[in-house]
Amino acid sequence: MADPSSYRPKPGEIPDSPGVYRFRDEHRRVIYVGKAKSLRQRLANYFQDLAGLHPRTRSMVTTAASVEWTVVSTEVEALQLEYSWIKEYDPRFNVKYRDDKSYPYLAVTMNEEYPRVQVMRGHKKKGVRYFGPYAHAWAIRDTVDLLLRVFPVRTCSAGVFKNAARTGRPCLLGYIGKCSAPCVDRVSAEDHRELADEFCDFMTGRTNTYIRRLEKQMAEAADDMEYERAARLRDDIGALKKAMEKNAVVLADATDADLIAVAEDELEAAVQIFHVRGGRVRGQRGWVTDKVEEITTGALVEHALQQLYGEETGDAVPKEVLVPALPDPVEPVQEWLAGRRGSGVSLRIPQRGDKKALMETVQRNAQQALVLHKTKRASDLTTRSRALEEIADALDLDSAPLRIECYDISHLQGDDVVASMVVFEDGLARKSEYRRFQIKGFAGQDDVRSMHEVITRRFRRYLAEKEKTGEWTDGENAETLEIDRNGEIVGTGPTEDDGRPKKFAYPPQLVVVDGGAPQVAAARRAMDELGIDDIAVCGLAKRLEEVWLPGDDDPVVLPRTSEGLYLLQRVRDEAHRFAIGYQRTKRSKRFRSSPLDDVPGLGETRKQALLKHFGSLKKLRSATIDQICEVPGIGRKTAETIAVALARSAPAAPAVNTATGEIMEEEPGTMGSSGEPVTTGAPDERRGQET
Repeated sequence: MADPSSYRPKPGEIPDSPGVYRFRDEHRRVIYVGKAKSLRQRLANYFQDLAGLHPRTRSMVTTAASVEWTVVSTEVEALQLEYSWIKEYDPRFNVKYRDDKSYPYLAVTMNEEYPRVQVMRGHKKKGVRYFGPYAHAWAIRDTVDLLLRVFPVRTCSAGVFKNAARTGRPCLLGYIGKCSAPCVDRVSAEDHRELADEFCDFMTGRTNTYIRRLEKQMAEAADDMEYERAARLRDDIGALKKAMEKNAVVLADATDADLIAVAEDELEAAVQIFHVRGGRVRGQRGWVTDKVEEITTGALVEHALQQLYGEETGDAVPKEVLVPALPDPVEPVQEWLAGRRGSGVSLRIPQRGDKKALMETVQRNAQQALVLHKTKRASDLTTRSRALEEIADALDLDSAPLRIECYDISHLQGDDVVASMVVFEDGLARKSEYRRFQIKGFAGQDDVRSMHEVITRRFRRYLAEKEKTGEWTDGENAETLEIDRNGEIVGTGPTEDDGRPKKFAYPPQLVVVDGGAPQVAAARRAMDELGIDDIAVCGLAKRLEEVWLPGDDDPVVLPRTSEGLYLLQRVRDEAHRFAIGYQRTKRSKRFRSSPLDDVPGLGETRKQALLKHFGSLKKLRSATIDQICEVPGIGRKTAETIAVALARSAPAAPAVNTATGEIMEEEPGTMGSSGEPVTTGAPDERRGQET
């Protein structure tokens, strides 16, 4: 625990101007980012008597080892810089809402020649119009199914579209009238795009125009005694009205607004957002976050606004944002929102009428979300805590292992030997910390030597990172070690001082290896050779799920119902899955290799062009340089390089069937010793078992 007075800046050093500040820990990780109208006044609040600080603030300042700041011109710039740094550094003491990447949107791909209506998740793409988000994907599909009757826009994938164009036959939706079938030229690209524009207009809330137009067309058809057409129009009107009923009118004045409500207690806060477009609720989303810092409701709202609109522009930011409490001060936030939209944005608290009533509904949703989250997490936290305590008791650890790393070796009959490292923190997988290794110290199959190499490389990197930060040095003039991508020390180099998480900077409290006593002994020996004696090691053997400790002749047997054993199994299985995935990737890449891969600067497109032009690798190998130059995109220098690479890889002699003496013709595949062609691809799984 650090003493804040040890790194407190001198009174005259801190400027009295707007800016953004960062607290760093002893590893130089950024643990907190904040902004201030006056840096001098704001930072002074952190260096008062610890007894007067909020418990979470006290925990932050005692974890930190330094503070730095950046001066900006205005509070709006400070707001933007704070958001950027929180996204970049992911500081542990900042309020961070869960990203809403998983929410489904109704998307219309207006960036394509024939726009497509589909469900989309993830990052928003340029040229695509989004509506939502929706709570469930089925809600989108129900709405689209109703609207396709009136706006028969394409919904098929690119593969289905191309296949229909090739065969001249549309898909089922084209036959039943729910697609205008541009794939077979029933409508032109311009007419289809007009349909997509009308679909988007309807989704943005311009519904009455289309209802009135269809009603007029229905009346005209009835007057002309075209009763079948009038009946179809009547059904279209019914479909539109049914789709509109799914989003009831909540604001009579057709307002476009986002309503944000917050429910909170001392430890957590839940945020709910309703997106209202054209007076109707078009989408809903919600987040729950830990309150890792002392924070007001207005500050929670400010963080929610940053999360919502930090990467949005234009109409994605509505004209009106209704909140339960205003940030302090509100002017910079309002100016920042206006800059994102490109026009004025009203940020206010609803006081009366329909908007206040709707805000109460959003508030009830937030309260229910918080209660539901606490009900789920209470059980989850209790189980995880019990599992960590059982592991600590079974392995005789001083405290619960809050960070566990697990290692596994994978290969196929000694080929493509790789290893995996997975990390669990507080009993939960932390996938951003996962790492993969290639075994390069020797060839062949030896799990014990492989484990020794991996542990050595991982903790050699850890010691190097400690040396970089000055936490572990050998004299005043100790050199900074430079590490390659495989964890090897290759020389000296400059120290990185950007605060970003480093790959191997954080030590675990427990190392778990997939295996029995030999693997555990190898891991322990590797750490002893590096002088590391404060990290526990154990192994989990698959046969009887026994836990092995270094130097013990007998394993530790945990009860089958033990939560601690279940957690160790999950960690081990995750390491096994991660290792198998990497091993399969390397294996498939090896089997897909080609002599053209060795040609520098020759990408996949030009490789395909070469093979398409000549038909096979054999014909390409026999071609002259002038013939190779005839391929579009291949210059003479590249053609000479290709010819040299193919000449080096040419077989020494033709393949011969040893049973008949027949010379086998070379094909794109290769020939086996029996004279039968062996195709490229994954080997028969019966040849060996992945480990």
